[in-house]
Amino acid sequence: MRLGMAIDLKRCAGCYACVAACKAENGTPPGIFLRRVMKEEAGTFPRVRRVPYPIQCMHCQDPACKAVCPTGATTQRADGIVLVDDEKCVGCRYCIMACPYGVRFYHAKIREYYPGQGLTVYEELMYKLHPTGVTEKCTFCVHRVEKGLEPACVANCPTKAMTFGDLDDPESEVSRIVRDRRGMQLRAELGTDPSVFYLSP
Repeated sequence: MRLGMAIDLKRCAGCYACVAACKAENGTPPGIFLRRVMKEEAGTFPRVRRVPYPIQCMHCQDPACKAVCPTGATTQRADGIVLVDDEKCVGCRYCIMACPYGVRFYHAKIREYYPGQGLTVYEELMYKLHPTGVTEKCTFCVHRVEKGLEPACVANCPTKAMTFGDLDDPESEVSRIVRDRRGMQLRAELGTDPSVFYLSP
């Protein structure tokens, strides 16, 4: 099994609902976005448009971040999901430098969303999941996947632009979409073999 995602750029409206859903689900501190939406200009004047590209950890089959981790904190499950072990991470940030997608973050210190007001109840609860001095990244919402649910970004996309499933199963919806729509991987030339595919707009 290889879990992965297909993102249909024709359907994506760049609304940031996936970013908000990720923030709410994972309770990440200020400045840490496990999912972002980048925008690229396409076309030629006067027919120019902005194409949104949702970006998160690509859960590469051959992750560069894992190769440089000196403590073995970055691991890869049998289903391809790449995770960071907080107990082993020493915050050296080699993985941040090695990641070709810029989707890892270093959590230096606790910061409030409302400075001077103290932590909200939600922050107090969720920040227990985010120790300082370590790196963080998208986990494909592994806590949801293990319950048979989709990642929060997929479940909350209002245009249904994302499909999640087993890339190794040729009959799965995500495999069919990637095959039929000729899904592309970002920076495929680097040989990391990302598990996130983009479908042309």
